[in-house]
Amino acid sequence: MRKENSKKKLIIILLLLLLTTGCTKTLTNKNKEPVKNEVTGQNLTENILCRPNNKNVIKIYEKNGVKVDKLPKCSDFKINSGKYEGLWTSLFVKPLAFILLKLGELLNHNYALSLIIISLIIRLIAFPFTKKTAMQSELMKKAQPELNRIQNKYKNKQDQESLTRQSQEMMAVYKKYNISPMSGCLFSMIQLPLFISFFEAVQRIPAIFEGKFLGLQLGTTPIVGFTTSAMIAYIILMLLISITTYFSFRFNLADNTLDSSMKMMPIMMVGMIIVTALFMPSALGIYWITTNLFTIVQNIAVKRSKVVNAKK
Repeated sequence: MRKENSKKKLIIILLLLLLTTGCTKTLTNKNKEPVKNEVTGQNLTENILCRPNNKNVIKIYEKNGVKVDKLPKCSDFKINSGKYEGLWTSLFVKPLAFILLKLGELLNHNYALSLIIISLIIRLIAFPFTKKTAMQSELMKKAQPELNRIQNKYKNKQDQESLTRQSQEMMAVYKKYNISPMSGCLFSMIQLPLFISFFEAVQRIPAIFEGKFLGLQLGTTPIVGFTTSAMIAYIILMLLISITTYFSFRFNLADNTLDSSMKMMPIMMVGMIIVTALFMPSALGIYWITTNLFTIVQNIAVKRSKVVNAKK
């Protein structure tokens, strides 16, 4: 009981932290429409942490009432730069933005490589939690045939007694396979602040979107990139996003899943991500590919460790 109460308290604290702090704001015009960089197709962020170098972008901000001249240069950005925006920004976003910028400078202003490295470091820090979540997912796959049988058994029974028995039988299966739905939720909640704050830090640093990486202009969206001389690079980017997204979701489904809608989920998710990625800056596409690849490798490692443990 105490353990469950402590889990609930931690979740409440994390939710309060998320709800009482700031977030990324999209720059809008007088008609409340998102303001785009017409050259790159990127929706600009209003509450950027440092000053853009591109003069045309600076003009767009000033035209829409954002005083970028008061912001520090990205090369001069510090953890305490700017006004206080709440615990979320002070404890998570600004420190991650500072690390991202400083590492990028050390890498000869290669902010894409900095983005990849820090993404992997964050994933490694969170690995003990993501591994436990993945292990719970593997156990759920093992239990899925029995859970499906229970669901089919009570499929057309909606009376209170039948629903109670269904719940009891499913809980018995969870206990049999040592599955704790609450712990999976808890592990996800612990990781969320780190992942969300890093994603926000990336969006609020103009310097990242001004750079180039492997033929990609990092602020350019693929939909715009397809019309440039670097079209092939953006096509490859979209293919990598599609393939890694599919396999990162596919690994989390049981091979013997009976529900056809569940089997279609990876394809549906890939479709949604493709449409979204077409209008995302390439830098965010690189971030998405990096996290997907880590998830795939992690799931393969979990599957192999499960096989080794089974042999023992």
